[in-house]
Amino acid sequence: MKNKDNSSLVGFVLIAIVLIFFNIFIFPKFKPEEKEVTLQSSSDISKIDQLKKNEGVLVDTISEKLYTIENEKIKLVISNIGGKINEVILKEYKSYLGEELKLFTSDSTSFSLDFLTNQNIKTDNKKFVAIDSSLNFLKMRYYLSNDSYINYIYSIGNEYKVDFNIEFLGLDELVPRNVNYMNLEWKMKTPQTEKSKKNQEMYTGIYYQFKADNEVDNLSLTKNSEKDIKSNLNWVAFKQQFFSAIFISKSGFSKPTSLKITKNENSNYVKELSAKFEIPFKHNSTENHSFQFYFGPNHYPTLKNYESSFEEIIPLGWSLFRWVNKYIIINLFDFLSKYFNNYGLIILLLTIIIKLALAPFTYKAYLSQAKMKVLKPEIDKISKKNKDPMKVQQATMNLYRKAGVNPMGGCLPMLFQFPILIAMFRFFPASIELRQKSFLWADDLSAYDSILELGFNIPFYGDHVSLFTLLMTISTLLYTRMNTSMATGQMAQMKWMMYLMPIMFLGFFNNYAAALSYYYFLANMFTFGQQYLMKKFFINDNVLLEEIEKNKRKPRKKSSFQKRLEKIQKQQEMKMKKRR
Repeated sequence: MKNKDNSSLVGFVLIAIVLIFFNIFIFPKFKPEEKEVTLQSSSDISKIDQLKKNEGVLVDTISEKLYTIENEKIKLVISNIGGKINEVILKEYKSYLGEELKLFTSDSTSFSLDFLTNQNIKTDNKKFVAIDSSLNFLKMRYYLSNDSYINYIYSIGNEYKVDFNIEFLGLDELVPRNVNYMNLEWKMKTPQTEKSKKNQEMYTGIYYQFKADNEVDNLSLTKNSEKDIKSNLNWVAFKQQFFSAIFISKSGFSKPTSLKITKNENSNYVKELSAKFEIPFKHNSTENHSFQFYFGPNHYPTLKNYESSFEEIIPLGWSLFRWVNKYIIINLFDFLSKYFNNYGLIILLLTIIIKLALAPFTYKAYLSQAKMKVLKPEIDKISKKNKDPMKVQQATMNLYRKAGVNPMGGCLPMLFQFPILIAMFRFFPASIELRQKSFLWADDLSAYDSILELGFNIPFYGDHVSLFTLLMTISTLLYTRMNTSMATGQMAQMKWMMYLMPIMFLGFFNNYAAALSYYYFLANMFTFGQQYLMKKFFINDNVLLEEIEKNKRKPRKKSSFQKRLEKIQKQQEMKMKKRR
């Protein structure tokens, strides 16, 4: 702190010396009252321009003025410099530090209209005049001359959307006839608003919607990315993990649109996002372009209500997994949220409902595994008698056919459960409902839980210990041990790989959402319970053995699949003999 104080003192002294020098030697002709100019009319602008021409230097003596428009959900701070939105504050949310949640600030955003007259004009450093304003309306004007100006008009209703109109008046005489467009550039450095910067980074990027087919696409979220879109777009979204700023054109953005994502590991910001649009200019005396902003949460029902496919920016997974989330998990989660406030309890109830729904598939899978376990002694004998893997496989398949056991019986039911597992993997880290919701030792279910800060970083693992991840890993290892005890043949030889996966998950999930690890832990525990009940009340090894022996004595016709399989095996045996 002392070093900082000394540096500040030195800085102030240097600034004072510079100001004194300029006042004495550079600007002796200006009186103090002439330096402070408040921008009120076009005549003031002409006066300032004349001062600049006379002195031959750049004089920026117009002070910044800030204007506010707001509703119950959001607050916009707009500057007269550039007429841009300096800050967006989401009133219903807080940052992970408990401060006001600012989607961006004046230091982290720029918004500029760039075009050509007799010189290159960039509005980001031009001074706008407030023409009309109220609690939810602001009209700002930038004068190019007495009869030529640009209006920025902001208006806000009761939701997260902000109407934004750009009006060109009298620019047809200033802009060269061969220029038929203007560039609109929007940049934003995304601040860290969440506990885990790494997780926030994973879900921060640029999304956009094509006008032709309303399909939504995005730039890569994992690396620096840049792309020129040569199709018309409806909107472009600067998306963060739980909040987004979306720029919408009512008539569509003309092509091309340039998009760019930049990530700097040493920056305090998560990523830098930028978009450059082309705004048509038709050389009319008056032209108007209507846009909208969405500044708000990535809450699926909220985004869906706008009927603009905004909800597609929430990463719920591809194809089948997204379908499961959209039509099953989200609806079930929202239903439970109406009756319960504790999200740890909601996840528990959600797990119970899902496991009960999947119980028939779990039963079939366990029954198939139990049959395989009963046959394991006979399969081991076959393996000892035959050293040729092909003969072992053929004899094993014959045994399965005689016993009436389908070796894939345990896998196929699991395929029905797999989409649920993947859907949940996508759902929990993307659910704003879990943001800053605590449960047991976890202070935020959307971020990692920590029972111990290590004070140093372990590669692949992290700098803390997540208890939910530990519980999930231990339960997964126990579940793996239970299943590998029934494994036969090649599966038995690959036991080490089955144990390796949970260990790998330990490092990955340690930095992931606590809700996900908690759900997987609960799912494992309920699976243990289901298997215990099935073994105690529904499945008896002795009964299964008797059933299998009866099946062996029954004459069985070979299926077409079995015939083809045996034919392939015989062909392979013939090839092996020829090679020998």
